[in-house]
Amino acid sequence: MSFLEVNHIDVFHGDVQVIFDLSLHVEEGEVVSIIGGNGAGKSTLLKTISGLLEPAAGEILFQGSPIHSQPPETIVERGIIHIPEGRRLFTLMTVKDNLIIGAYNRRADGLKEATLEQVYTLFPRLRERQSQLAMTLSGGEQQMVAIGRGLMALPKILMLDEPSLGLAPLLTKNIFEAVRAIADQGTTVVLVEQDVKHSLGMSDRGYVLEHGRTVMEGPAAELMNDPHIKTAYLGL
Repeated sequence: MSFLEVNHIDVFHGDVQVIFDLSLHVEEGEVVSIIGGNGAGKSTLLKTISGLLEPAAGEILFQGSPIHSQPPETIVERGIIHIPEGRRLFTLMTVKDNLIIGAYNRRADGLKEATLEQVYTLFPRLRERQSQLAMTLSGGEQQMVAIGRGLMALPKILMLDEPSLGLAPLLTKNIFEAVRAIADQGTTVVLVEQDVKHSLGMSDRGYVLEHGRTVMEGPAAELMNDPHIKTAYLGL
């Protein structure tokens, strides 16, 4: 039994099927990258795991129990936290208030002050800016808030959708270092990321999606050296 199992799911957006018979598994403590081009179904996969979409067929198991028909708030309570593409901050709230709101579930609420201190240790810049409105932050700082808010929920699995999107190279490096630190502290990470070199470079395993189907999977180092990956995703 894997920590997270996705078994033969079909997912639709309206009448359009986006994911076809897709299966994958994630073991506790792993970093797993999901890579693929635009429209491959990567974000749809994360939304389905987090309960925002319900598969038309197949099942999703977390710690051996089915979650594919549970509402998002129940899945959050179980410990699966999804940081969506685009950050989705409350821009007229302060940095600290954006972070605190992440600890609304019952598991996290009583530990929020200690967890907040851990977030500030991971992202010292957020401590400096904790009283600023989120709308005044740079893109990289906003991404730090989004990740920090996810950590406030005490995730067992942290799913990140394109965390480096739109960031300068130095900030991209900082974000990946933070994600690596989160994983090193024991949090399982599922990473959807356009920067395939960085994402596979920090992952244990990876899956390649094309047109809603899994077309490759394996250890990240093997995928990094695969000729198709080099040509299609690394520009080599």
